[in-house]
Order: sequence, then structure tokens, then C-alpha cells
Amino acid sequence: MARARCILIVEDEPKTAAAVDMYLRHGGFRTQLARSGGEALARARDDKPDLIILDLMLPGLDGLAVCKALRVRSAVPIIMLTARSTEDDKLAGLELGADDYVTKPFSPRELVARVRVVLRRLEPPDDKLVSGDLTLDPRSREVVVRGAPVALTAAEFRLVETLMRSPGRVFSRDELMTRVLGEASDGLDRTIDVHIKNVRKKIELDRAHPTRIVTVFGLGYKLV
Repeated sequence: MARARCILIVEDEPKTAAAVDMYLRHGGFRTQLARSGGEALARARDDKPDLIILDLMLPGLDGLAVCKALRVRSAVPIIMLTARSTEDDKLAGLELGADDYVTKPFSPRELVARVRVVLRRLEPPDDKLVSGDLTLDPRSREVVVRGAPVALTAAEFRLVETLMRSPGRVFSRDELMTRVLGEASDGLDRTIDVHIKNVRKKIELDRAHPTRIVTVFGLGYKLV
């Protein structure tokens, strides 16, 4: 029998935390709860959750600081919960490596659905993808560039995989949004741009003049 996936809920508001916990458990997940940024980092280190639901407004370290610290050592998928509805606030989380976000107030059922979508994308086919000196192994979730391993977040991995499976094809931002974040995503127009920017930092020799993932102005992006 397959092991139930463990979800770390980082939320200091008791009613919200209890609702999310209840819906996730009813959905077949195991859960852990952290009520502060410091506790979140400790649990992420010790419990190795499969996914983290991370509130932005936390005592001590806020959600953005926690996300930044996690990304130094882990590619665990992160869904941010935010009461901040401005574009800049949401993009700040994506810039730091969050995979998706949900805006408060939210439906716990929708959140569970988003969790399933993100985790489903972690179950890849077997075939290894190669493009020049860029290699992606869906089974081991490893990306190697010029012989060196590169750490990508779940969303970044799915983005690179999507482009590598159709080299030369131009993907619109909407197409990439659906493939990377799922049909339920309410992502901003710039969400994919942020993920592309982060990927380029990791795989391009010169991110200011990219030669792997290039922009097709007015249309979208493609892998050369």
C-alpha cells in the first residue's frame, strides 16, 4: 500500500489551520502543523514533508523569509497562502521559488485540489530528456547542465520538462500556465515570466542573453 503523502501546514491562525488540516486528512493525506516560521523550518528539516502549505503572515520569520530559507536546501513543492492580493506581493513569492499560491479567503476543497495537482506532477514517466548538454531525468527528478546537477523547484522542473518534450515549439504563457500550474490556477500574466526568469538563472550561461529558452515576442517561449 502506497505511503500517504505528508503535507506541512504552516499557519498561525487556529481556525484556518484546523480547516485545512481536516480537509487534507479527509483527502487521505498525513499532516504536520507549524505555527511560526522557525517551527516551519525545523519541521521541514526533520519531517521531510512532500509539500508545504505556507502562510505569508507568520510570527517571527514571515512566509517569504521561510520560502527563501527552504529554497537554499530543498526543492519541496510550496503553495503559499496570502491575504495580500496585489500582483507584486504574489510575484514576490514566485521569485523566491514558491510553486503556486492561493489567495485568502479560499475554499479548503480548492486548496486540496491544488495540492493534488502539484503532487501529481511529481509522478513522471520514465524517459530521460536530452538537449545538448542539458539533461532531465523525470524519474529521479534530476537536471544536469554541463555535467553539473541543478536544483529546480517543482514548478521550474515541470516548465523545463514541458519545453524539452517539444523542442522548437512555441508555447504561449497560457499554455505553460496550464501545464505547469494546472487548470485550477488563477495565476497572473507574469507568473510564467517569473518562473522563466528563475530557470534562466540556473541553466543559461548568460541569462541576459539566453540561448536555451528564448522569448518569441508576442507569442511566448520555446526551447532552442
